[in-house]
Amino acid sequence: MACSSNWWRAPVYFTVSVLLAFLAISTALRSLPRNESLPTKSAIAPLLLDASTALRKSGFNIIATLLQITPEIFISSPHSTIFAIPDSSIANASHTSWLLKHLFQYHASPLQLPMKELLKKHKGSCLPTLFHGKNVALTKVNVKERIVEINRVLVSHPDIFLDGPLTIHGVLGPFTSMDPKYVNQGWDHIQAPICDSNLSLVSEVVDAKNVVEWTHVIRLLSSKGFVSFAIGLNSVLDGILYDKMMLNSVTVFAPPEFSFVASASALLEKIVRLHIVPRKLTYTELDSLPANATLSTLVPGRVLEVSEGVNNSRELMINEAKIVAPNLFESKNFVIHGISKAFELDELPNTSR
Repeated sequence: MACSSNWWRAPVYFTVSVLLAFLAISTALRSLPRNESLPTKSAIAPLLLDASTALRKSGFNIIATLLQITPEIFISSPHSTIFAIPDSSIANASHTSWLLKHLFQYHASPLQLPMKELLKKHKGSCLPTLFHGKNVALTKVNVKERIVEINRVLVSHPDIFLDGPLTIHGVLGPFTSMDPKYVNQGWDHIQAPICDSNLSLVSEVVDAKNVVEWTHVIRLLSSKGFVSFAIGLNSVLDGILYDKMMLNSVTVFAPPEFSFVASASALLEKIVRLHIVPRKLTYTELDSLPANATLSTLVPGRVLEVSEGVNNSRELMINEAKIVAPNLFESKNFVIHGISKAFELDELPNTSR
């Protein structure tokens, strides 16, 4: 009876497999450059056929189809490890083809990692993936029981396929939630752990709903002409995330011109941080502050001073820079005010003043 009740799943999965495969082909052919150091698709066709057969025997039909038709999504280096996502996780997804391609790339690594190699690594080790420098992290390693979890997801089918340069494991679910609202809100749609330059875990994945949507902030700044400041913020964002990962609200003071973008990285990061207050303050809230109130910034010991304009005008000034575009953008977690000029480092008072 149990078998007959699931008879419909096979055609559904087959249809989804075909649709996803062709969606992936259309995006992959447009956006993935050909790596001349890799063998051609025809040269590795027998390997791909064997790998796809092994995947299907283990129940990973959709990944099997994609691997045969568009292997460039998963293979972009001489060695590759694929972490196959269950059919049910993909069939229930409602993502565009490019989002799915990113999801699959996040489940592939340019390293050869059979189970015996994964078990040699320690908890907190990070592994590179094929998606834009995003990493995954080993969150559990039990050598005795031969258990490995990546991003808190169990490697449920280790060593499905081991042949030459290709290793494939099955996993219990996707390494990231891929919630569509992350994309709609401008949040990072691949929620990855933060790792340092030595590929050691710094911070596990946090819920994007509770932190500042930095990708959205940068995109909004660029769209309204604050391009140089957006570039500066983007270039130092890793440093801000490193020690301010759980920051849940900010006020950004954005200057129209930001000449510091060409400065040395340490100076650039300090000056960008001077333009960010670690709490959300709308223009009305700023206006209600007492005279000469100070605001803490992301630079320890440095504050901004709020004052009225010259001749007692009602214009608000922040360190002698006029707020010319109040509440330019506002969300639950941030507000951006346009200011007349960038803050200078020597203009900023210390909290000890």
